Amino acid sequence: MPRVVQFDEFGSRDALKVVDRPRQWPGPGQILVRVMAAGLNPMDTKAYRDERAAGRMGVTVPSGMGQDFAGFVEELGDGVSRFTVGQSVFGTAPFASMADFAIVQEDGQVVVKPDPVTFEVGGSLGVVARTAMASARSLGLGENDTVLVSAAAGGVGILAAQLAVRAGATVIGTASVENHEFLEGLGIIPVEYGDGLADRVREVLDDGDRVTAVLDNHGPDTIDTAIELGVPVDRINTIAAFGPAARGAHTVGGSSATNDDMSEIAELLAENELVLPIDSIFPIERVIEAYSRLEAGHVRGKIVVVTE
Repeated sequence: MPRVVQFDEFGSRDALKVVDRPRQWPGPGQILVRVMAAGLNPMDTKAYRDERAAGRMGVTVPSGMGQDFAGFVEELGDGVSRFTVGQSVFGTAPFASMADFAIVQEDGQVVVKPDPVTFEVGGSLGVVARTAMASARSLGLGENDTVLVSAAAGGVGILAAQLAVRAGATVIGTASVENHEFLEGLGIIPVEYGDGLADRVREVLDDGDRVTAVLDNHGPDTIDTAIELGVPVDRINTIAAFGPAARGAHTVGGSSATNDDMSEIAELLAENELVLPIDSIFPIERVIEAYSRLEAGHVRGKIVVVTE
């Protein structure tokens, strides 16, 4: 019987469990995907830990788990014309992707996966591809920019930083020390996050240069640093601070992206023009260990759960 990851109560990752569920069938305009890999996202942890946060995301218990997926089209519902059985696809299925099968709308967030992109990478891509593309695009970055990217070794951060490099900008990325060499290999200037960040950023700037834009993937501390560095709020985009904490910065995220954006990121990955590292891979039966790794922090790229 097909398996799904589910939680029946709020509290901690220990509520996650793998349960059997009768196989479902796609309705009109839907496709059934045999999921091969499903990536973890920080928002997942808010869903099982915080009932109020879960409510804001429309999550009630019992709930499935996971956003991202990659796999094969198993079956088509009536009227589906964009996909064929057997195609490799990736996308998002909110709180339903961490399972042997997922049902998604044909016109939803699902696109064809290029063959060179592995299922592990494709299964980690939906949320971060949309978010990174929309975030980077929101500031119209170019060769005259020096951009500070926070959490630059994480899933969104690493793609956003590389997109900024491709736009011609000088990119400074915050990360833990163990990720500095990795970022340098991608043309990103690494700095350690934490107290005194503004001073460390100034130290790596060339004489006369200044930070002109900030892509925040961490939270209000980054916005405080940006303002300390003299960056105007209209040149800051945050996906990690909202309301008063955003201090007037842009808050453009994945909801502003399109399926074409997902496809573009996937093609760049297929052509080795971008890199999305996989930090670790866990079988679905070890889903609690996977979220333990996510909660421990200092993740390079993405963590993924696989079904086979």
